Amino acid sequence: MKIEILGTGCPKCQKLHANAVQAVQESGVQAEIVKVTDIREIMKRGVMLTPALSVNGVVKSMGKVLDAGEIKSFLQKEK
Repeated sequence: MKIEILGTGCPKCQKLHANAVQAVQESGVQAEIVKVTDIREIMKRGVMLTPALSVNGVVKSMGKVLDAGEIKSFLQKEK
């Protein structure tokens, strides 16, 4: 599974990344977590508000810092 945090590196993006790490650890899934900071790449995916969360290439959330529980629900659906 591939999780991407799309954002420029602001504090909200960093918090979303930390929550994604926590969600992966708690759920026990195998996942690669990648930060995407290139604004052109972010826009190519249709993201206009950051931070955004993408799971396996599908944007699941944008403009919101999801907590670990919310992210885990996405991970469970992808299993």
